[in-house]
Amino acid sequence: MKLGSLRRDGGRRLVAVLEDEGAFALLPDALGSLDDVVRGGPDALAAARDAVAGAQRVPFDPTHLDAPLRRFNRDILCAGWNYWEHFEESRGLRPEGQEPRARPEHPTFFTKGPDVTIGPADDIAWDPALSSRWDYEAEVVIVIGKDGRSIPAERAFEHVFGFCVANDVSQRDLQRAHGGQWLKGKSIDQTMPLGPWITTADEVPDPYALQIQCELNGVVLQDASTALVAFRFDQLIAELSWGMTLRAGDVLLTGTPSGIGNARDPQVFLTDGDRLVTRVSGLGELSNRVVATNLTDPLVTVPGTGDDHA
Repeated sequence: MKLGSLRRDGGRRLVAVLEDEGAFALLPDALGSLDDVVRGGPDALAAARDAVAGAQRVPFDPTHLDAPLRRFNRDILCAGWNYWEHFEESRGLRPEGQEPRARPEHPTFFTKGPDVTIGPADDIAWDPALSSRWDYEAEVVIVIGKDGRSIPAERAFEHVFGFCVANDVSQRDLQRAHGGQWLKGKSIDQTMPLGPWITTADEVPDPYALQIQCELNGVVLQDASTALVAFRFDQLIAELSWGMTLRAGDVLLTGTPSGIGNARDPQVFLTDGDRLVTRVSGLGELSNRVVATNLTDPLVTVPGTGDDHA
């Protein structure tokens, strides 16, 4: 099943994505948002499935979709260096003293602030006053659907609600400037497209047979299979949850393959007017413009979040 969040009548509406019919099915308001369904367990998902047959259909238009999730439990969870070719292509580009001597024996984890999140067709904010090195990173996303701590790897997928797509747009100079930790260079507002919907785990029979692509202005710059991950998704969940509770609704980015702009010769960075397309086979496609945006003026609230944040 594919579930999304449709912008409609000034709000967000839970929909089932019926690509074969060329339609969205508007699911009952009583089911709540997609955030509620993810947190609601098997009964909530079953209720959504049952509601599809009698639901009103509206034309399929992915440009009307919002990010599938907006109510985050915490910062967005991420795995770094999770494709060895990406780890190797970045050798020599890391600051002195921050270069690992060997391939890590365990996954590398970091977080992103939730206000990075935008919809699958929204504009990616770009402000040269903040950074001169805006990079792209196509990724598969795991959506946690069941609470758990110290989850054994062999039971990890019992805790997965589904999968979606993200682009972990990063500011490489900010990433390097703050002691080598990545939070700041990964957390600029309105920079991470997420979606286009969530594909439930039962519709992804082999999560290690997904093809990830990132296309910039019509040129494919990343193209790799999830078979190439350094640490398998079940291991990511097991190690991240070791002594640390994962909650239904948590979002985990699983790493990007090689081909990033920072590692190219010459380097390729995003700029105003670029079109960035991020796709994963079976999970859908994001298509976003990069648009000059003033992110350095002080704001009390961040546009596009409002009451959706908890």
